[in-house]
Amino acid sequence: MPIETRVRGAAGTVSQTAIDLGAEVVAVPVGPGPVAPETEVAESLPCTLDELLALHAAKGEPGEIVSAQVRLGDRLRELLLYGVGDAAPADLRKAGAALARRGRGRTALAAAAPAGASAGALAAFAEGALLAGYQFKIGKASAKQPVGTFAVVTGAESGAAPAIEAATARARAAALARDLANTPSSEKDPSWLAAEAERVAAENGLTVRVRGEKELVDEGFGGLVAVGSGSSRPPRLIELSYLPDEGEPERHVVLVGKGITFDTGGLSLKPNEGMKAMKTDMAGGAAVIAAMSALRGLGVRARVTGLIAAAENMPSGSAMRPGDVITHYGGRTSEVLNTDAEGRLVLADALAYADAELDPDVLVDVATLTGAAKVALGLRHAALFATDDALAAALTAAGTAAGEPVWRLPLVADYRAAIDSDVADINNIGRGGYGGGAITAALFLREFTGERPWAHLDIAGPGRAASDDAEITRGATGFGTRLLLSWLTD
Repeated sequence: MPIETRVRGAAGTVSQTAIDLGAEVVAVPVGPGPVAPETEVAESLPCTLDELLALHAAKGEPGEIVSAQVRLGDRLRELLLYGVGDAAPADLRKAGAALARRGRGRTALAAAAPAGASAGALAAFAEGALLAGYQFKIGKASAKQPVGTFAVVTGAESGAAPAIEAATARARAAALARDLANTPSSEKDPSWLAAEAERVAAENGLTVRVRGEKELVDEGFGGLVAVGSGSSRPPRLIELSYLPDEGEPERHVVLVGKGITFDTGGLSLKPNEGMKAMKTDMAGGAAVIAAMSALRGLGVRARVTGLIAAAENMPSGSAMRPGDVITHYGGRTSEVLNTDAEGRLVLADALAYADAELDPDVLVDVATLTGAAKVALGLRHAALFATDDALAAALTAAGTAAGEPVWRLPLVADYRAAIDSDVADINNIGRGGYGGGAITAALFLREFTGERPWAHLDIAGPGRAASDDAEITRGATGFGTRLLLSWLTD
C-alpha cells in the first residue's frame, strides 16, 4: 500500500518548524559522548539535555530514543532525543526508522538533522522514516496510522531537497515491491502480476510485453511451461523496457526476477510450515518491477530491460514430475530431480532468452532461490554470485549504500559435477556428497548466461522478515529494490 508519510526538508530552527507545522513531536539528534548539542528547544526544560540523557543512561546509539515534554509556542509537545551514533548513512537510516515508529498516530514530526550530515546520510534518514511507516493491511485499518509529515530540519538551505527526493523515490519503489509480494496468492497469480506490471509501465513511461501460455509453448520456454503446468492459472513472461529520455544509453542492463506467485513445492510437496510465506516467493520479480518503476524519476542513463518469469508451482495430475526432462529456451535440457527447485527452471528460460535475444552488457537476476543461502548468511544478507569481479564489487558497494547488504559466495568449479545428469545436460539440484546448495543453484543458472557478465542475488533470507526491525517491516521487505536503484544510479 502506498507510503502515507511525506518527508520534506525545512530550513530555520526545529522549534519554529514544529510550530509552523503544528507538529506534536519535535526531535533533536544526540551522538555518543557527554555533551548534547546546543538547541533552542531545551530553553524551557527544567534540566539540561545532558542531565536528561544521564537520567536515562542514554548512549546516543542509532535507534535509541529518550522522551520528555517541552512547551513550544502555545502548546506542549513531545521532545525526542534520538541517537545517531556516528551519523553515518546506516546510523541515520536506523534513527529515521525509530522516529517514524515513535511518531505513529501523530499529524507531524519535526526532526533536526545532525549538524554536517552528508546528502547521502540525509537521504538514508528520510528513507528509514518512510519505510518504517509502511503498512500492508487488508480489512480494518491499524489504530495508529503513520505520521503524516516528517520534516527534516537542516538549519539553512542545503543540498537536502534533492537527496530527500531521491530517497522518497527509492522508498516508494521498495514499498511497491512489498505490496506485490505481500498480496495473497488467492488474488496474485501470473496474470495478476502481469497486469500490475502493465499498470506500472503505463504510469512510469515504460513499454511492456507479456507472453501468455501459447507463446511460451510456441517459442520454447520449456522451464516456465513445465513449472506452471500443475496450476489452472498459466504462466507468463513479463518484459518491461526502459530507455532514458535523452542521449545514447550508457549500457544495456537486463534484470531478471523470479516470479513464483505461490510455491507448494509441486509434487515434491512442502510441509504446511514451509508454505506459509510462499506468497512472497515472487519477491525477486517484485524487486525488478519496483526498480523499473523508479528509473525515469531517478534519471537512470542506462537502457534497462526487466524480465519476470511468473508461474504458480502447484501439484496436480498435469504437474511436472521428478524424472522429467525440460527443454529450455535455446535448447539446453535439464532433468527435474526435485519439483521444489522450480525457481531456477523459470529463471533459466529468462536468462537464456536475454542472452540470445536482448544482447545485454550485463545480466543480474534476483530470486528467493535457496534455503541454503539463508542457512549460510542468515536473514539480513543476500548471497551474491558473479562471473565478473567489477560487477560483484559494484553490487556489493550499492548494497552497503542502500542498506541491503550482500556477501559474495564462490562459484566453485569442482561443484559443477554435482549437477551433471545421466539423461540431460544438467540436473536441477545438486547430487549428494557436495553440499553447497546455494552454489550448485547458482552454477545451474550460469549455464544459461552465455559469456556475459552476470550476477545472481539469492535473497531467500532477507526477502521476508518475521518482525519489524529498523526500516524493515514484518512480511515482504522489498529487498533488492534499493540495491538495484543504488547501482543503476551510481
